Amino acid sequence: MREVLKSLRDPEVLRLFLLSSHYRGPINYSTVQLVQADETLLGLYRALKDAAGSGPADAESLATFRAAMDDDFNTPEALAVMQGVARELNQAKAAQDAGRCAAAAATLRSMGAVLGVLQQDPDTYLKRSVGVKTLGDDEIESFLAARRAARAAKDFAESDRIRDQLTTAGILLEDKPGGATQWRRA
Repeated sequence: MREVLKSLRDPEVLRLFLLSSHYRGPINYSTVQLVQADETLLGLYRALKDAAGSGPADAESLATFRAAMDDDFNTPEALAVMQGVARELNQAKAAQDAGRCAAAAATLRSMGAVLGVLQQDPDTYLKRSVGVKTLGDDEIESFLAARRAARAAKDFAESDRIRDQLTTAGILLEDKPGGATQWRRA
């Protein structure tokens, strides 16, 4: 267990991996399935990222989730419901529908609380790396400051070089409207 935990972004990945199989069925352990659990969790946290506001949870989605849990603790089905809510949240964010976004985010957090996942700050979680960090947060921020300065000076070759250097180090950048750049570890 200690060896597995060292290779994960967060212990929450292992929890999601275990929940993705029905408790009565066999659990087929493989690193590929751990990577899939990590990607699923990243997708859920990405959906929650920048989900503004709070609101009442969607009763219909919660009822579907509860029905899956009441059906002999069917966590694979419950996770599928959560992924559907995450899709809804992403669509609401894209449509800039604050009410739908708040309801979907509250629903997803509520479901996550039942399973013991999605309890961390999305920004913090998304900046974690798998295994050993190659660059510290302060180093990344200094690279981003240099990249902003290069972009302001219209030195796009230097800006691209810094982006490539960060990508090689396992840092993914997301340029946002207005010139802001957010980052996360791959």
